[in-house]
Amino acid sequence: MPGTITPATDFSADKDCQELRNAMKGLGTNETKIINILGNRSREQRLQIALVFKTMYGKDLLMEFKSELSANFLRLCKCLLFSIPQYLAKELKRAMKGSGTDERALVEILVGLDNRGIAEVKHIYKSMFEAELEREIVSETSGDFKRLALSLLQGNRDENDVVDKEVAKEDALELFNAGINRFGTDESKFNSILCARSYRHLKMVFAEYKMKYRRELTSDMQKLLEWRKNVTIEPKTSERAGVAGEDIEKSIRSEMSGELELGFLSIIKRIKNTPTYFAEELYKSMKGLGTDDDQLIRIIVWRSEIDLVEIKGAFESLYAKPLRDFIKEDTSGDFKTLLLTILK
Repeated sequence: MPGTITPATDFSADKDCQELRNAMKGLGTNETKIINILGNRSREQRLQIALVFKTMYGKDLLMEFKSELSANFLRLCKCLLFSIPQYLAKELKRAMKGSGTDERALVEILVGLDNRGIAEVKHIYKSMFEAELEREIVSETSGDFKRLALSLLQGNRDENDVVDKEVAKEDALELFNAGINRFGTDESKFNSILCARSYRHLKMVFAEYKMKYRRELTSDMQKLLEWRKNVTIEPKTSERAGVAGEDIEKSIRSEMSGELELGFLSIIKRIKNTPTYFAEELYKSMKGLGTDDDQLIRIIVWRSEIDLVEIKGAFESLYAKPLRDFIKEDTSGDFKTLLLTILK
């Protein structure tokens, strides 16, 4: 299903440039004109507008926006003038800038791209910032999460549509044995399977995992649970997971924590249902006090020509309320108007 933005019919870059020029000419700015153009043109059309604007007026449209606009409205307008690889490269740079790292942004971008997309972003990142993305991720992350991020960054996932059920069963067993069927977790096994296998294959792995192992306990675990019951010691979360009949997501929650849990859960959710994954991320960006404007902008801009229609549907199914209503409540002014225009 397409995104919410499609190429405008009867498009004229010259005419749009004249309109934008008039909107920012003289005292005051006509934000409505800017919104009507940026919110109703495809990405390729917006890039063409930026090129023609500089040709016609000898001025950079991005710099004109910086002098005329402000706050989140300016941030959103700027994002709309970049190609997707450029924009995501800038988002990765922002996520690692300063003290602390925005692991959620790193994961969301690396999980959301296919092999070709990752290769494009790595190339653009190097040309924009004169730095290797891999080196920067190594310096800004640590431990098992660093290994997960580097695995994803290779862009080496199998993209073959052919699925071998027997191999899927073997992978499901390996994940089971690496997690709830042992004391301690073998994160490397989760890494090697979840970052390398194809999406279609992993969907079958998840189904096999749930069907064959969700309620299974090894004899050793059964003995341990019985002993703990006799001495009134509460079982660990991972042991309760085996009893309760959890699927792969709940097993991850019981076995891992922090950014590593976030990373593996994001992979699994993205594979199971991409629109639902991004719908959940949009909800997280707006729930509670304050709004994560970076994440909200990123998902809306990135997915606007890919699957935002489906994301809107998934959001309403999950939260019994249209996405537009959440945005109306959590944003304001021209920023809100442009977001809603992109949402259609």
